[in-house]
Amino acid sequence: MATNPPSTPLYRRLALQLQERIDAGAYPAGARLPSEPELSAEFGVNRLTVRQAVAELERAAVVEIRRGVGTFVRPPAVRISIAVDPRSQRVDLGSVHAALPDAAGGASGGHGEDGEFVVGAPPVTGSAEDAEAARQLGRTTAELSRVDSVIRHAGRPQAACSYWVPYRPLPAELVRPGHPGNLVPALARATGVELEYDWRAFGAVGADLADAELLGVPPGTALLVREGVSCTPDGTPALYVRRRIDGSRARFVLRFRES
Repeated sequence: MATNPPSTPLYRRLALQLQERIDAGAYPAGARLPSEPELSAEFGVNRLTVRQAVAELERAAVVEIRRGVGTFVRPPAVRISIAVDPRSQRVDLGSVHAALPDAAGGASGGHGEDGEFVVGAPPVTGSAEDAEAARQLGRTTAELSRVDSVIRHAGRPQAACSYWVPYRPLPAELVRPGHPGNLVPALARATGVELEYDWRAFGAVGADLADAELLGVPPGTALLVREGVSCTPDGTPALYVRRRIDGSRARFVLRFRES
């Protein structure tokens, strides 16, 4: 057990003790923590201290407080491993196969609703996102089509995705809300091109109202942004993608050597 300085607030010491139990597996992922009265009695502290300790764990994304239901241990972040080999790993296969390591035919881990699903095909207008896509693809917004999707893993939304391609119109079935499947190869087939990675960048943004609703997080929640351009074999930009990922549910591991 970690040794805490005497100056450490009582609620934080309690939070650390609960964290140690979670790390040791005493409270596994998905388990409900004991109630405030139970924790108060066990640790000999008042309920306010318990409440502060649990709030500290929630801020650290260790637990999830479900109002009127209880406090539950969050599952560990999904590790998304990406093998990076500039000599061969060039073809853009999309991110569903990486985000869902156990996926087979769009399902994973026994959850039939896992995979990527179309949310809609909003018109490309003069929004900042649309303008950035046009700039990256070297086109005007009038030349672009956009498709939005959500990637689900373990029954929960993990990433909100937006794709722009210099092709219109896209097949109606491809952009139908609820349509399942890895959109990157589907868009490549629809536009008749072979896609290769050009570049990818990582950043962060606060969840806006639309992404917050789609991902089931409070507005303003920090989201990891993975964006970039895929091109044809001759280097012509052919797809711009922008993924917003709940950082508490995923982490990326870049592997530069074969295991």
